[in-house]
Order: sequence, then C-alpha cells, then structure tokens
Amino acid sequence: QVQLEESGGGWVQAGGSLRLSCAPSGSIFSFRFVTVGWFRQTPGKQRELVATISGDSATTYADSVKDRFSISKDGAKTTVFLQMNSLKPEDTAVYYCATKREFDADFTLWGRGTQVTVAS
Repeated sequence: QVQLEESGGGWVQAGGSLRLSCAPSGSIFSFRFVTVGWFRQTPGKQRELVATISGDSATTYADSVKDRFSISKDGAKTTVFLQMNSLKPEDTAVYYCATKREFDADFTLWGRGTQVTVAS
C-alpha cells in the first residue's frame, strides 16, 4: 500500500527558506505518470493549492508564491520538492503533497502533512 510522506517543515524567520520533500513509501512508485501537488491549510481557511508538477514536469504556481517557491522532481522521479524562499508569515500552514492520475478528477493520494511556521 503506497503512502506519501512529507518532510522538511519547521520554524523559520520571515525572509528565510525551507525545502519540503514528498516521497512515496510502502511500494515502488514513480511520479513520472502523475501530477503532484503541494497544498497548504491553516485552521479556518480554505485549503489552497500552492504548486503542481505534471508527469512531463510542467509546473503551475499560486499567484501568492510565484517567484518565491519552486517545485521540482529528483532525477529518478521518486521525490518531489518544494523550495520555499523569502518566506512570509502568511505562508504559515500545514503543507501537504498529493497525487492525481490523468484519469482522476481529484487528487486522491495524500500525505499527512508537515508544519511550516514563519515568524514575523
């Protein structure tokens, strides 16, 4: 049974950087044929799509993180990263990675999240 595991969250001062990682566990899995998304959620607010990377490595970003965040894959397509630079207090959230197959309408496989806290 495949699972996704996020890592790399923590506490950082405003203006600092963090790199989040998303990797599968429990089975052999490749991100080559799925879209991977990073989401974030703060209590009381709607879950927000932060960035995506498709099977062919096309990327999208929320306007709020453009030019600050970068999503990428490793060469083996077994890990997806979210490099976060110039962090702001409003970036504070639990960050989740998820995957979507081409024939699925929704992201269906989710990790349990990693906390990112940005101090003012």
